[in-house]
Amino acid sequence: MFQIKMPKRSKEKPVKRRSSEEELLPKQSRVEHSPTRSPLSFLSPSSLFESLIQPMGPEQFFSEYWEKKPLHLQRSDPTTAPYYQSLFQLSDLQSLCSNDLEYYTDVNVVRCINGKKKDLNKQGKVKSSVLNKSFTQNKATIQFHQPQRFKDELWKIQEKLECFFGGLVGSNVYITPQESQGLPAHYDDVEVFILQLEGQKNWLLYNPTVPLAAEYCVESEERIGSPSHEITLKAGDLLYFPRGTIHQASTPAGGGHSTHLTLSTYQRMSWGDLLLDVFPSVLSDRSKREVSLRGGMPRRFLLVKLMGFR
Repeated sequence: MFQIKMPKRSKEKPVKRRSSEEELLPKQSRVEHSPTRSPLSFLSPSSLFESLIQPMGPEQFFSEYWEKKPLHLQRSDPTTAPYYQSLFQLSDLQSLCSNDLEYYTDVNVVRCINGKKKDLNKQGKVKSSVLNKSFTQNKATIQFHQPQRFKDELWKIQEKLECFFGGLVGSNVYITPQESQGLPAHYDDVEVFILQLEGQKNWLLYNPTVPLAAEYCVESEERIGSPSHEITLKAGDLLYFPRGTIHQASTPAGGGHSTHLTLSTYQRMSWGDLLLDVFPSVLSDRSKREVSLRGGMPRRFLLVKLMGFR
C-alpha cells in the first residue's frame, strides 16, 4: 500500500558503504562512490519530468497514458542504469540500520505466500543481522519508507516532482530476493512510477475493477482474471500505471535480488476530493453570515423527502 507522507529531512550524514564483508547477503562486489552522470535534468520541474519519461514527451504521456493505461519505457541509454543503481542499493541498508530505524515506521518486512501477505516485521529497532536473516532465509521483501530522508539525489527528484504535479510525492524502496514476491495482487489510490534500480522484476498488471480508485484494496485471484500486461523490468527501465491498476510483482530465478523505487502522487487529488474540501468550508462561512441558513428545516422534512415516509 502506498501512503504519501513527507517527513522532515534527516540531518544524518549521507550513506557510507561498508566493506563487502559487512554487506547484507548475498554478498556483492563493492560499488565505488565515483560520480555517476545523471540522465535527469534538474533545471526546472518540467525539465525533470521530461527527462524522467524520455524518450516520450509530456504531451503524448498526458494525452495517451495519464489516468488511462500503463506505460513501460525500456532504456538503452548506458548512463541510465548506473544512475538508477546509485539512487539506492541493497548495500545501503547496512549503514542505514545504524540510524535507529524502526519496524513499521521505517521498514516493512513482508512476503506473499499463496496469495496472502505474511507480516514478518519484528518489534522496535531494526538490526541488520535480523534483517539479513529475513531477507536471505525467509525470502522476505524489505520495504523502506521515504528513502529521500537519507539520499540527497532522491530528495532533489521528489522536490522537483512535487512542484511539477502541484502535490505531495511519496516514495518507497522495495528489495526482493530472487524467486520471491512481497505483496499479493492489489490496487492503490495513487499514480505510480516504478524505477528499476537493480536486477529484474516480473510485473503482472490487470484491468481495474475500480477505475481511478480512491482507496487501497487487495483483490482475489478469482476477481482479477488474466493479466492485461506481462512486463519484465530491467535496471534503468521505468513503469507507470494509473491508480486502480491491479498489480503484483515477483523476482525471477537466476538473476539475483531486485531493487525498485516507487514514486507515487495524486493521492486524494480528484475533483471529488476538492469539492468535499471546498463546500463544507464555504457553507460554514456562509452560515455564519446568513440567518436563513441557520434556520431549522421543516418538521419531518428528512423523513418525507429522503426516506419516503408520509
